[in-house]
Amino acid sequence: MFRSHTCGELRPEHVGQTITLSGWVHRRRDHGELIFIDLRDRYGITQVVFDSATAQAHEVAEGARSEFVLQVTGRVRPRPPEAVNPNLATGAIEVVALEAQVLNPARTTPIYIAQEGGEDEAVRLKYRYLDLRRERMQRNLILRHRVIKFMRDFLDDEGFLEIETPILIKSTPEGARDYLVPSRVHPGKFYALPQSPQQLKQLLMVAGYDRYFQIARCFRDEDLRADRQPEFTQLDMELSFVDQEDVLQLIERLFTELCRSVVPHKHVPTPFRRLTYAEAMERYGSDKPDLRYDLELVSLGDLLAGTPFQVFKGALESGGQIKGLRAPGCGGYSRKQIDELTDLARGGGARGLAWAALPADGGEIRSSFAKNLGAGELQAIVERMGGQPGDLLLLVADKPSVVATTLDKLRREFGARLGLADPATLHFSWIVDFPLVDWNADEGRWDAVHHPFTAPQDADMALMDSDPGKVRAKAYDLVLNGYEVGGGSIRIHRRDVQQKLFDLLGISPETAMAQFGHMLEAFEYGAPPHGGIAPGIDRIVMILADESTIREVMAFPKTQQAIDLMTAAPSSVDERQLKDLHIALR
Repeated sequence: MFRSHTCGELRPEHVGQTITLSGWVHRRRDHGELIFIDLRDRYGITQVVFDSATAQAHEVAEGARSEFVLQVTGRVRPRPPEAVNPNLATGAIEVVALEAQVLNPARTTPIYIAQEGGEDEAVRLKYRYLDLRRERMQRNLILRHRVIKFMRDFLDDEGFLEIETPILIKSTPEGARDYLVPSRVHPGKFYALPQSPQQLKQLLMVAGYDRYFQIARCFRDEDLRADRQPEFTQLDMELSFVDQEDVLQLIERLFTELCRSVVPHKHVPTPFRRLTYAEAMERYGSDKPDLRYDLELVSLGDLLAGTPFQVFKGALESGGQIKGLRAPGCGGYSRKQIDELTDLARGGGARGLAWAALPADGGEIRSSFAKNLGAGELQAIVERMGGQPGDLLLLVADKPSVVATTLDKLRREFGARLGLADPATLHFSWIVDFPLVDWNADEGRWDAVHHPFTAPQDADMALMDSDPGKVRAKAYDLVLNGYEVGGGSIRIHRRDVQQKLFDLLGISPETAMAQFGHMLEAFEYGAPPHGGIAPGIDRIVMILADESTIREVMAFPKTQQAIDLMTAAPSSVDERQLKDLHIALR
């Protein structure tokens, strides 16, 4: 056998035993007559001592180098008290080698396995199989495994069935571009990789399976960010005979218990805080605010309704807003630092940034706009914003979407700069009462804010004809530390209501039947009230692991340009393959 124990298993109770280990050379220290090798596998590290008195084993150690794969048979002995390593699980013992052999030599690796960092991420991704040997990546993937296992066990206890749905499905519009797969046996026709199993899980509810879940692989051909990939994994769920409160209570229990189990050192405030979409946008400028700190936006439009300052006056007259953000203790910022904040504001779409620095010693206020204000307006702003000596007040005057985006960016920036977000806290919250539809001015039509299967709130049904923009959806997002980590809704389960929403979205009956006919017909055979949610596993594990990108918690991610550097995908294909698929490139 290759091993009797793993490299993380041996303890003082094994002293005196003859054992066999197999693993990689993590570190090697040559002292001539004695050679020390730290042997590593995914379970841990064991120190092996090679004595020249045991010639065969010592000779193998002399030729071994980093990342050689070795098999060692030896005897376990206690380390001398001064040599005990309290930072290593096996640090109280060592193995004296009796026999050894090289199972496989290794070239010098392009990245250091025993040392984290220092190389470009592109090198890590090109040699991902080496990067995955590192403790950090192993720790992250083990955490991911434990998260998924907990989800499966929890949902099994709650009566859910894990059911797989197809990867090759019909292309239907769901907001992002599909990845298309050409059919060889049906020339000119295509499958699509699923953006989500949305329609299929609803059909499972029509089929009577009541509680479904799946660790689902999903695909979206969209621009990438640090927390997005072209393929990702979500916990896909659907339940029958439920309304919004049932789903929220279940998910709250799931994540509270999950975090207590897999990251017990983290604090999870309960119950999860709830904000309406309108409230979140008003107070934080975002529908995914980080609630670990209290910086809130302050509306100033009413105070400045009669201001002579043209920048503020013009914004209000054109239907815009004036809002401010207080940066505590930043009143001493230099002009260069404020210019950097102005550049950040312009990155959010704002044309500029108004500011007022309150001196800590009670002296004169420095400001970019005070000289243009009417009598008492600056003092009213300071009072409304709760300004204290030493604070920096930042104001944006623009259309509401720009004000929200800009001040959200600044709020997050100061949250990070001032260390306001406790890294040991996992602050979950719910955002509810989203609009059902949003007006697309470029296309001259209404778009679904979530997806076209989301149910309108019962109290707002009448508004679908008279004022669609005011219709609230039975939709909800789960937010964690400033990230949206899951979205869901109660679904439409009646064909007449579904057709009404299609009509509002400008989807003709003919198009609806062509794209969603299977859904509409299914609703006529007794569809129960149902709803669900799909938390993103990659993003949740990223946050639990204290990482900044989801690439650090995925085994084989792609770059931000959707390239797999390790396998060089996407790549060209043979002309014969294109011919078989009836495809010509242009």
